[in-house]
Amino acid sequence: MSTPDLSEKTKRRQWFQDVLSNERPSSYMREHNQLNGWSSDENDWNEKLYPVWKRGDSRWKNSWKGGRVRAVLTSDSPALVGSTITFAVNLVFPRCQKEDADGNIVYEKNCRNDSGPSPDPYVYNWTAWTEDNDWRDGTSQGHHNVFPDGKPFPHPWKRNFVYVFHTLGQYFQKLGRCSVSVSINTANVTLGPQVMEVTVYRRHGRTYVPIAKVKDVYVVTDQIPIFVTMSQKNNRNSSDEIFLKDLPIIFNVLIHDPSHFLNESAIYYKWNFGDNTGLFVSNNPIMNHTYVLNGTFSFNLTVQATVPGLCSSPSPRPPKTTPSLFLAGGKPLELREIPVENCKINRYGYFMATITIVAGILQVNILQVTDVLTPGPQPDDSLVDFVLTCQGSIPTEICTIISDPTCQVTQDTVCNTVDEDLGDTCLLTVRRAFSSPGTYCMNLTLGDDASLALTSTLVSIPGRDPAFLLRMTNGILVFVGFLTIFVTVIAILVSKKYRKYKAIESNTGIVVKDKGLNVFLSRAKTMFFPGNQEKDPLLKN
Repeated sequence: MSTPDLSEKTKRRQWFQDVLSNERPSSYMREHNQLNGWSSDENDWNEKLYPVWKRGDSRWKNSWKGGRVRAVLTSDSPALVGSTITFAVNLVFPRCQKEDADGNIVYEKNCRNDSGPSPDPYVYNWTAWTEDNDWRDGTSQGHHNVFPDGKPFPHPWKRNFVYVFHTLGQYFQKLGRCSVSVSINTANVTLGPQVMEVTVYRRHGRTYVPIAKVKDVYVVTDQIPIFVTMSQKNNRNSSDEIFLKDLPIIFNVLIHDPSHFLNESAIYYKWNFGDNTGLFVSNNPIMNHTYVLNGTFSFNLTVQATVPGLCSSPSPRPPKTTPSLFLAGGKPLELREIPVENCKINRYGYFMATITIVAGILQVNILQVTDVLTPGPQPDDSLVDFVLTCQGSIPTEICTIISDPTCQVTQDTVCNTVDEDLGDTCLLTVRRAFSSPGTYCMNLTLGDDASLALTSTLVSIPGRDPAFLLRMTNGILVFVGFLTIFVTVIAILVSKKYRKYKAIESNTGIVVKDKGLNVFLSRAKTMFFPGNQEKDPLLKN
């Protein structure tokens, strides 16, 4: 019986690199150092226990009940070399399916898929698996409780999916539920973009079935990943990098360091705003700067981090044994291992931006708020005039927002173009109507192409209920009555004084006039004081 030659035997074997890296030459993966806890993809792959399906294989359609499972791979890339990067895989099940607290895959309640509700609440009931007892307790050393390279599962295990991570010519195997994460240290990773690939298997009897494959690009860099946010009061759109003159811009530096690799580092920020104001150095990631001239400026930021670490030895370290040498006199001299000194490595990050500075509306104020009085019957709405003034450029539009007293619930919004020729003085009047009494929050915004300036105030609109108006009318009538009495009394006193100094019989004309006056006063007195008549006979007529 002939024995197959080595080449035929090699063709029938499967390696991790063949299974997981069928889209990139394997020689690319050989250039990297060993990752801690990972294995070389030149190891054998157990294809009998973990079948390998190519893309487009019809068996993928039946690998999961109710549809296809999708795997989503994310990472916190980019990563500074020497830091830790974390990858997370999340499984997305077909519609109406989810993982319960025990790890079983169940149908969601009150959710109907294309085939309608299922009488069985479980898609996969792992805990009630009866095909083999060792699936339930995870304590058996059966040949099927192993990873693709033959390593046994950790004990006890109660996970239902097998995840195989593959990058840089190495792989990592892990049991998990519908979500897992893996972290690697990037100290031995070549700088630049790299690819992480993940293959996911589910339990199926005494074998495993592939259900999803996914890959993603991550980046390892020797520059500190930074981003700078720029914000400014009254700036209409900070994302266009157009800002206003004479208002401070807030620069906030964000360092991407999810593994907190730089926590023990001394970090310095070197600011150059490009307007000939010099170089600013600080240890604060936030800086304010005001441009006083219009124009375009080049903003540059350099971030320096001094990272504590171990010095790299220029040559291989001697063995830990300490051989003895003998000096003159027979005294031994032991060669002790020299401790490695602490070194500091400087890492840098850079950010550049082109900033355009323009004139804008710097401030708006309310000078006066007055009620508008209209002749004739009062209108249904109360009219209020707001007199505004602003600093900076002349606005081209004005918007008013009427809200509740908390300024949270908007009731009415009106925007208008400023048609008036304001010249160089920003002074304008805005009239707004209020439909009912109460307290309102009034927001007024002046804007142009680059800026928006806001001010607000509380406006109290008094009520005009009929009872109030009736009480006001009665009060006016009472006041008029008292005024009439006062005038009458004054007239009587004046009349009495006049009679004291003028003789009645001296002038007939005067007597006639006095008599007519006496009649008028007597009637008036009777009307207002019917029970208190004077006894003086001169006033009876």
